[in-house]
Amino acid sequence: MLDLLSQQTTPPQIAEILGCAVTTVYNVKRRFLAEGLESALNEKSRSGKPISISGEARARITALACSTAPAGHARWTLRLLADKAVECGFVESISHNAVKQILKKTRSARI
Repeated sequence: MLDLLSQQTTPPQIAEILGCAVTTVYNVKRRFLAEGLESALNEKSRSGKPISISGEARARITALACSTAPAGHARWTLRLLADKAVECGFVESISHNAVKQILKKTRSARI
């Protein structure tokens, strides 16, 4: 990207060549001009709490949501999924809201 910028290629052309958004090209260019090559090549660490639930646990929770609901229930609820995930040892603890976010990101509509 920086090489293309140095060759006077326009940001929209670069975005098309690389298959990225034009704003990405402008952001890399801005970081390079303001902070140098290292900053343009590597993202800074982001603020906020790191993800505490592993990808494997997320996959298991999603698979659980796609399975048959427990006896006595017509379908899985978020609270049932959270309780079962802890019972099965996928995670030490998880809230029903965290389960909701996991399923929302996987576009699962089983609940």
